[in-house]
Amino acid sequence: MTTTHQPSDKDRVVIFDTTLRDGEQSPGASMTLDEKLQVAEILDAMGVDIIEAGFPIASNGDFEAVCEIAKVTENSVIAGLARAIPADIDRAGEAVRHAKRGRIHTFVSTSPIHLQFQMNKTQEEVLEIINATVTRARNLIDDVEWSAMDATRTPIDYLCRCVEAAISCGATTINLPDTVGYSVPEEYRKMFEEIRARVPNADKAVFSVHCHDDLGLAVANSLAGVAGGARQIECTINGLGERAGNAALEEVVMALRTRHDVLPYTCGVDPVYLTRASKLVAAVSSFDVQYNKAIVGKNAFAHESGIHQDGMLKNSETYEIMRPEDVGVKATSLVMGKHSGRHAFKEKLADLGYELGDNAFQEAFRRFKDLADRKKHVYDEDIEALVSDEMATGSEAIKMLSLTVIAGTGGPQKAIVTLDVNGQHITREETGDGPVDATFKAIRAIVPHDAVLRLYQVSAVTEGTDAQAEVSVRLEDNGRMVTAKAADTDTMAASARAYVSAINKLLNRQALGRQKTMATVG
Repeated sequence: MTTTHQPSDKDRVVIFDTTLRDGEQSPGASMTLDEKLQVAEILDAMGVDIIEAGFPIASNGDFEAVCEIAKVTENSVIAGLARAIPADIDRAGEAVRHAKRGRIHTFVSTSPIHLQFQMNKTQEEVLEIINATVTRARNLIDDVEWSAMDATRTPIDYLCRCVEAAISCGATTINLPDTVGYSVPEEYRKMFEEIRARVPNADKAVFSVHCHDDLGLAVANSLAGVAGGARQIECTINGLGERAGNAALEEVVMALRTRHDVLPYTCGVDPVYLTRASKLVAAVSSFDVQYNKAIVGKNAFAHESGIHQDGMLKNSETYEIMRPEDVGVKATSLVMGKHSGRHAFKEKLADLGYELGDNAFQEAFRRFKDLADRKKHVYDEDIEALVSDEMATGSEAIKMLSLTVIAGTGGPQKAIVTLDVNGQHITREETGDGPVDATFKAIRAIVPHDAVLRLYQVSAVTEGTDAQAEVSVRLEDNGRMVTAKAADTDTMAASARAYVSAINKLLNRQALGRQKTMATVG
C-alpha cells in the first residue's frame, strides 16, 4: 500500500533572496534606492522569508538602502551582509535594527586557496576570527547567519571545526556556499549530510545552501543540499549574480512545487508573483531574461511546432508541466492596436505581469498609441519593450527631446540632438562615421564624459519592416560598467535613448561612488 507523505515544519524550506546584494554585484546591475525599494516590496509581498538588502559597510548608499528597506518591509526578515570585521558587523547591526526582524549575515573564507592567497591567515587564526566576530554579531542581534566562503573547496575536517565554532558562538543559520560554482549535486548533498552528522551541536542551527551557476548546476546543487538536510536556499530573481549568476528563485520555487513527489518540501513563496518580479528585476537591472529561460522566459509557455500545438489544443498537459497562470502568465492574449482604449491596455499590462502607477501608466499608454499609429500589428513583445523602456527611463535627469539625422552615401553623416539636462534644453550638431557615431558624438558634446562604449547591439523585437528596434548600450568608466536599453521603430531614436539612459546610470553610479566609505568585496 502506498502512503502519502505529510509535510511537517521540518520539511519547510526557507527562501533567502539576495537579489539586492549578490545580484546587484553583477557588473552593470547597480540599482537606485527607489528601484531597490520596488524590488523589496514585491519580494515581501510574494512571501520571501529573508531579504538580503545589501552590504551596509560598502557605501553610504548601501547603508541607506538597507535601513529604508528595513523600515518599510512588513513580513520578511531583513539581512545585512558583513565581513568578519568588527566595523562591518557593527554597521550591519545598525542598518537592520530598523526591521521588525533583522539578521546579521557574516562570512569568512575557509578554503586553503582563500586562506593562502586572499587572507594570508592560518586555519587557527580563522577559527579565532569566527569566535570573535560571530560572538560580536550575536551580542547585537538574536538572528545571526555565518557563512564559510568557498565551503565546497574546504577540507571536511576543518569545515566541521569552523561550523561547530560558529554555532557555539551563537550562529542560528550556517551557510555552506558553493562560492565558485565548483560542486556537483551528489557531492554537495554528501557534504551537508556529513557536517550535520559530525558536528555535535548541528541540531541548534538551520543549514543553508548558496550556489553559483558557473557549471550550470546552481539549482540542482541547491536542491541536492536540501536533500542533504539544508532547510534554507539562497537565490536571486532571474538567477542574477556575479559571474554566471546564482540559483534562480523562480526555478527553485517551481521545482519544489511541480516535483513534490520527489522533493517533499514546501516553501512560502506565492508563485503567481514570479513573472512580475522577473520583469521588474530585468527592467531595473537592464539584464534581459533569455527567451528560453525556465519559468519566466518569453518562450517558457510558447509553442510553435505543429505537433506541440496539436497536443496543446487537445490537452495542455501534453507539453506543459505547469500552468502559466500559476507563475503569473495568463494564457489568453488581447489583440492590441490603435483603436484599443485605456481599459484594454491596462488589462494587457496585467496579463503581461506589469503594474504601473497612474503617471507611468498614462505615459506608457501615450507611447503605446504613438507606436500603434506606426505599426500595423502591436505584439506582446512590443508592449513589453515599451513598458520596460519607460520603467528604465522614467526618473532620469537627462532626457532626449529630439533627434534629426542626415545619412546617405553622398555626404557626411550628421546628427542634431536636443537634450533636457536638469530642465535646460541644449542642442548640438555633430558629424561622424555613420549616423550612430554622429548621434553619440552630439550627445557627448552636451554631456561630456570619459566612458568607453563597450557594447552597441541592435535587435528586432518582432518581425517586419515596421518592427521595433531594441538597442542595448554598455559603457565603462574606471572599471564601472553600466548597461541600458531602449526600443523604438526608429533605430536611431532607440540608439540615442539607450545611450542617454546609460549616461544617466553612469552618473548615478559615479555619485554613489563618491559616497563610498570602503570598496565592495566581491
